[in-house]
Amino acid sequence: MDDYALVLNAGSSSLKFSVFERPSGERWHLESRGQIEGIGTAPRLSVKDEIGNSLANKDVAAEDGSEAIGALAEWLRSMYGGSRVLGVGHRVVHGGARFTGPTILDADVMRELHQLAPLAPLHQPYNLAAIEAVFERLPEVPQVACFDTSFHRGQPEVAELVPLPREFRQQGVQRYGFHGLSYEFIASVLPLQAPEIARGRIIVAHLGSGASMCAMKDLKSVDSTLGFTALDGLCMGTRPGSLDPGVVLHLFQGLNLSAKEVETLLYKKSGLAGISGISSDMRDLLGRSEPAARLAVDYFIYSAAKEIGALTAVLGGLDALVFTAGIGENSAEIRQRICEASAWLGLEIDADANNKRETKISTSRSKASVWVIPTNEELMIARHTGRLLGLAAKAA
Repeated sequence: MDDYALVLNAGSSSLKFSVFERPSGERWHLESRGQIEGIGTAPRLSVKDEIGNSLANKDVAAEDGSEAIGALAEWLRSMYGGSRVLGVGHRVVHGGARFTGPTILDADVMRELHQLAPLAPLHQPYNLAAIEAVFERLPEVPQVACFDTSFHRGQPEVAELVPLPREFRQQGVQRYGFHGLSYEFIASVLPLQAPEIARGRIIVAHLGSGASMCAMKDLKSVDSTLGFTALDGLCMGTRPGSLDPGVVLHLFQGLNLSAKEVETLLYKKSGLAGISGISSDMRDLLGRSEPAARLAVDYFIYSAAKEIGALTAVLGGLDALVFTAGIGENSAEIRQRICEASAWLGLEIDADANNKRETKISTSRSKASVWVIPTNEELMIARHTGRLLGLAAKAA
């Protein structure tokens, strides 16, 4: 294989990666993708090529994120030993107010990104630990941070406003929005896959363990359901979504919980997991008959329909609804129920098209069209990394 770019998405117990061959033009070619799961407990490397054939499936030594990077580097050398890593692109969840686009990483940038870690404790520390591990093991390879917040910069001032006194807002307290790499990818493919609605009033529903929605007009973000942190908006796997701030005050003042206990409760024990007491995984809950499991699913639908209504008001109407991400792409039942709960907008889906997961799943009578479009955050990161490092075309 020719020289390649590596894309990393590091979590608390997993390291996801993709290997992209350096393109001869603008089109990146996926060579392989995989992950190291169970870091610190039972780490296992699994890798597949671009068509799904297994390239590796084995236990590795990875007690922490740095060792996981080491295990990945060893596999890359065994697989692509004659090729160079030209650059590494990372998903970094929070870019704050300063970082409005992909950024080449250095020590100064890293210091600023570490200061944002308390605003994204489920993601940011692990994103940054992977970057530091690559600096240690591959110091000569340039690295690029691609931020989940960047796509939302440029929203109207009122959409970014947190209604607190000015002195707090001047310290960076504002609505940032997240899942931006996913939304940016959808915006990039809409003109090809759905040209009739691409420039219209669109709500994209990124539904997964982390869930949000983005209101787009002319392929740009005008509002989203996530705000200052990744806790707002929709009910998620372990996060509550919209919550009366008075509840948080009560947790501190009435129940005497510590700051760490409240953080753990809001990020790891709420949402679908908290409501059901069974699981944070929608696939598990849809197959369960317990009342608490059904209530969790019902609340997810209720929350989604409510946010669709709010974002439709922001847009001044709705031309299309797009489902993406794990739940959005794979659960026909959730798509159907959300559209039924939003029937007042004139949404009507074709049951057969929905069950077959066709690209367009609405009927001809539907006042707004409904679509299922897979997202590809890794490709978006590869594109940004290539452009920023000048890798979009081979040297003559």
